[in-house]
Amino acid sequence: MTDYLPNAPDILTIQEAAEALRISVDVITDFIKAGKVRTVKIGEKVLILKAFLLFFIENCQQMCYTNEAGGDESSNAQHLENRIEPDFVPLSEGVTDMAKKINQPVVINGVKHWITAGSMQEFTDKVVKLTGTPQEPGKHLFADYALNWFETYSKPNVETATATTYKRQLSLHLLPAFDGLNVEDITTDHVQRLFNGMTGAKATKDKARMVLNQIMDAAVEDKLISSNPVKSRRVKISGNASRATTPYSVEQMRYLVQHIGDIKSPADRAYLALQALHPLRLEEVLGLRGEDVDTHGCAVHIRRAVTHPTRNQPEIKDTKTESSHRTVGLSALALPYIVETPADKFIFGGDKPLSYTQVRKMCDRIKRDTGFSENITPIRFRTTVLTDLYDQTKDIKLAQAAAGHTTPAMTLKYYVKGRETSSSATAAVERAYS
Repeated sequence: MTDYLPNAPDILTIQEAAEALRISVDVITDFIKAGKVRTVKIGEKVLILKAFLLFFIENCQQMCYTNEAGGDESSNAQHLENRIEPDFVPLSEGVTDMAKKINQPVVINGVKHWITAGSMQEFTDKVVKLTGTPQEPGKHLFADYALNWFETYSKPNVETATATTYKRQLSLHLLPAFDGLNVEDITTDHVQRLFNGMTGAKATKDKARMVLNQIMDAAVEDKLISSNPVKSRRVKISGNASRATTPYSVEQMRYLVQHIGDIKSPADRAYLALQALHPLRLEEVLGLRGEDVDTHGCAVHIRRAVTHPTRNQPEIKDTKTESSHRTVGLSALALPYIVETPADKFIFGGDKPLSYTQVRKMCDRIKRDTGFSENITPIRFRTTVLTDLYDQTKDIKLAQAAAGHTTPAMTLKYYVKGRETSSSATAAVERAYS
């Protein structure tokens, strides 16, 4: 049914809505009276936004799907792919439930406006506000300009996970902060107030700054403004430092390695053996196929990654960087636990890689089966292995290559935590000077 709507105007009369959906006026009128199709009244005319029709159709499709899966509209049965469970994101940042946000362009008096709202009521209020607020000639609403930048220049040309992060900064921070403002009227004061009003880590504010900077750079290029206020030397961004990933202790790692055999599931054993004993990202482990693990040559070939930018739907992609496409040695400690897998199948998941929810459940099982005292956290293994690799070899280039980093500075800054203590440093100085 949505195939009928792309060419429909953004705001329709009841007659136009009926024609777009290929149903009678009486039928859609009944839907309106029953509250199933929302309307907005401007003056004396009752109008229907195309977004309302899309929302109505989506609800109808979900009801049909639920009936097919559960057999009864009142049934509590759910299709596995549609279940919503508490989830965890073992990487740097979680993804909010952006599916519930409304982002819809509407044309009012010949001008296209992008409207972002958290509910249909908020969407309606913003449409009504726009119809009564004429746009200043020659100026551009920040919301319209920013969303057009995102949809036209950013989203089609970046990774899905990056696009999700950008959209999150727009929805949570930038659009609310500059609501109703024109691009031409945003000053350094507005930018500084945005960052002053944000809470949390400095890294979070930096993400918002990065997106805003690109938008305002585009405005400079379009000659809407003469300079980018984000780049003013007066703008200061402060905040809490991001919490560093703490490596497991050597004793904890020895305990886990000694208890791999206590894990009941062969797949869970293989996962811990690969994740805990090698400097691999979680997405690299999830991307391993049978052809990538050479048990005879004792090598693991990193050729792809699996991310979940929209929560639990896996996206198979190339490695994070060219340097990430690499081969690492397969530990002899892991060898007994590797599960033989067909060359074209994923080691963890078979035809389809594991979701984050499945990984979380697997980590919970591993913790329970081994009796480990702390949570099993994938990213901590990567940090731990790189820390101990450098601690044992003092070869940063070797650690960099194993990590798949472009520069050794990245390895040192974020992953090599060091095992030495202050007393070790004192002893080293004493040896040098005595």
